[in-house]
Amino acid sequence: MGQVLPLLGLRAFTEVGRHGSVKAAADAMGVTPGAVSQQVRQLEERVGVQLFERGHRGLHLSKDGARVHAGLARAFDEIEASLETLDAMTARQSLTVNTVPSFAASWLVPRLGRFHARHPGIEVRVEATPALVDLRRDRVDIALRHGLGNYDGLEARRFLTPVMVPVACPDLLRDGPAITGPEDFLKYPLLQDSDRADWTLWLKAVGVPDDPRAERGPSFGDELMLIRAAAAGQGVALVNDIHAAAEIAAGRLAVALECEWPCDYAYYMVTRPGADTRPAVAAFAQWVLEEAAIPPSPDDGL
Repeated sequence: MGQVLPLLGLRAFTEVGRHGSVKAAADAMGVTPGAVSQQVRQLEERVGVQLFERGHRGLHLSKDGARVHAGLARAFDEIEASLETLDAMTARQSLTVNTVPSFAASWLVPRLGRFHARHPGIEVRVEATPALVDLRRDRVDIALRHGLGNYDGLEARRFLTPVMVPVACPDLLRDGPAITGPEDFLKYPLLQDSDRADWTLWLKAVGVPDDPRAERGPSFGDELMLIRAAAAGQGVALVNDIHAAAEIAAGRLAVALECEWPCDYAYYMVTRPGADTRPAVAAFAQWVLEEAAIPPSPDDGL
């Protein structure tokens, strides 16, 4: 013992092996790709072992590199967890939650007051972005994601399962043609998603023959805009029931026909393994599960 450990080289080797790319490892470490390559090269020279095999398809662990990588990865994960524990001893309890803008505005943000009332000592930072995040690199504690639940190396808990429902302003439905079956929607202006796909797929799923009118109407790049347009009486929208729930509860929207379209996708709480050992993360995760079981209220509207 007593030798100076090449920690930077070991970290560079670990991150390149973890991500399979010098550039991705550099992003994770906050340094340049050249610095990562240099650290790996110096480590290989010091130990006299080739840690990666280099080919036209990039880098992958050599036989010797693979023998030690898993242990080093666990060690650096434990070091990071210990540092987070030390930070928690002296810092205010806080956590960063990441989700997409539509879910933040329609579900999460209107309810956050109840979390703050229960846990006034925990500060929540909400990041709303459609871009995928790296929980480790971007220092995100919890991501609320709409997907299939496949998040490699992470823990995912389903908490909401949406369905697609046709909604419109009650006045539009009262004054327009009667809707007794799915084919009657073709008599109305249809508000479209950005791909103009949802109405076509939904009508096909409920047995309506192909019709060019299914792709007509104004399109919107965000579901909140779809909901706003429908509430303003501009047409009928096919939307996620979770996003529209508060507007329906407030009477600003009505379900035009009880003919739901189940989604394969659901909402998941995604965290790094062991994140629940932090009291703030555990408290927020428990609160999300409880909120998901509460029926929507008009007070939770946009």
